Amino acid sequence: MSVLGADGRPRCDWAVSAPEYVAYHDDEWGQEIRDDRGLYERMTLEGFQSGLSWITILRKRENFRRAFAGFDPEVVAAYGEDDRARLMDDAGIVRNRLKVNAAIVNARALLELEPGEFTEFLWSFRPDHQPVPKTLSDVPATTPESIAMAKALKKKGFVFVGPTTAYALMQATGIVNDHLADCIAR
Repeated sequence: MSVLGADGRPRCDWAVSAPEYVAYHDDEWGQEIRDDRGLYERMTLEGFQSGLSWITILRKRENFRRAFAGFDPEVVAAYGEDDRARLMDDAGIVRNRLKVNAAIVNARALLELEPGEFTEFLWSFRPDHQPVPKTLSDVPATTPESIAMAKALKKKGFVFVGPTTAYALMQATGIVNDHLADCIAR
């Protein structure tokens, strides 16, 4: 079941502990994103979140946008060793060599695709039917679709996108709708 936010409106229970969560939940999470750049940004942020709290990523999001040129895949794909060093010295983002490298490798993999192909590819994993979760325990960490997406992404040269990260990407971009049944954002 949802919980009431400070404004008295029901939200998914994870979304009420901080103002950043409320805004992200109400305005972004689960909203459809159907452009390559927007999907690349969410994939990158979900990768950086791995092993951390999402609030950490939300609070550093503008720093990530500055560090990664607004998530312009063409710019990020051209990053070299000086850029990697700059990113590893940037206290405004999560400084993890594997995650920084993944952002660059994934930008390059995206550019190997035709414009719009990345979007079409990710959305091809949308399930035909999805049950409506009533509680947070009804929301899975992975699904057959996210497992298939992760495998297919790896075949296309993407890295650091396992089944759990792929499912978080699906949730964040509206490919699946995991807002609880009585949530205002459903």
